Amino acid sequence: MLIGISPVIGPDLLNVLYRMGHGDELVLADAFFTGDSLNSRVIRADGLRIPELLDGILALINLDTYVKDPVVMMQPVPGDYLDPDVEASYRRVIDKHWPATPPIVRMERFAFYERARKAFAVVMTGETVKYGNIIIKKGVIPV
Repeated sequence: MLIGISPVIGPDLLNVLYRMGHGDELVLADAFFTGDSLNSRVIRADGLRIPELLDGILALINLDTYVKDPVVMMQPVPGDYLDPDVEASYRRVIDKHWPATPPIVRMERFAFYERARKAFAVVMTGETVKYGNIIIKKGVIPV
């Protein structure tokens, strides 16, 4: 265990966060996401919920301030129900660390998959909420 680093951040994830450059993206995926089918770099974080993992990650990296959408979630399929508490729980964590971050953008399901395919890595979590997947874009360390 390391001082100042949340215990939800395992060594594989810490390595990925360190190796990511500014502008690289990280997918925090729910337990049902097709991570291994979309991306060759998959980190397991089974049993962890996305808000607690996001909290640990955003204590170590900042979000990209040079783009209009550093945080993206999936749009619901037409006719599907979207629980607003899911996005609100993520937003609370984002605001805790980086309150000037623009609103979370929603992206069509298959466009989200394409973006996940190009991401630096996918973190497979134990999250079970519907439409719980989120993509964050790493920024440049502020000076």
